[in-house]
Amino acid sequence: MQYSETVMEHFKNPKNVGKLENPDGVGEVGNPVCGDMMTIGIKVKDNRIDDIKFETYGCGAAIAVSSMVTEMAKGKTLDEALKITNDSVAQELGGLPKNKLHCSNLGADALHKAIMNYYDRKEGKGDKEDKKVEFIGERAKKENCYCPYCDTELPKKSPFCTKCGKPTIER
Repeated sequence: MQYSETVMEHFKNPKNVGKLENPDGVGEVGNPVCGDMMTIGIKVKDNRIDDIKFETYGCGAAIAVSSMVTEMAKGKTLDEALKITNDSVAQELGGLPKNKLHCSNLGADALHKAIMNYYDRKEGKGDKEDKKVEFIGERAKKENCYCPYCDTELPKKSPFCTKCGKPTIER
């Protein structure tokens, strides 16, 4: 599968690139398999994402995903933004090749982490680098793994795919 026109547009002309000054929440994620790193910062006003920016180090798909996630989340309430999923990001982009679907996971995860970081700060919990964030949405209740290389959902946690042998992503 080739990249869609939408993916190419968001890669060539990404929206919301940069770093927010004094963000209300920050989400950082990375994938050691491919080396992609994403940081999303949000400003919240009246329970809505008033501003959002991203910094991404990675492939064209990762940049396009970051751009699309920020466009999808901007102006939404926090609850609405938490409903943005890896599947909805990939659909908005017109699809992604199977070996790049993991990029859409990173985008949704970074957004969710930024929102959860906002809630933690609001509750006075501050930033905790080592804190594991519980994601809200379709991935929250899954106790399995996914292989982005062969698009296989594994019934239990496993560091490697039983189908192709490559590293998995924990769900």
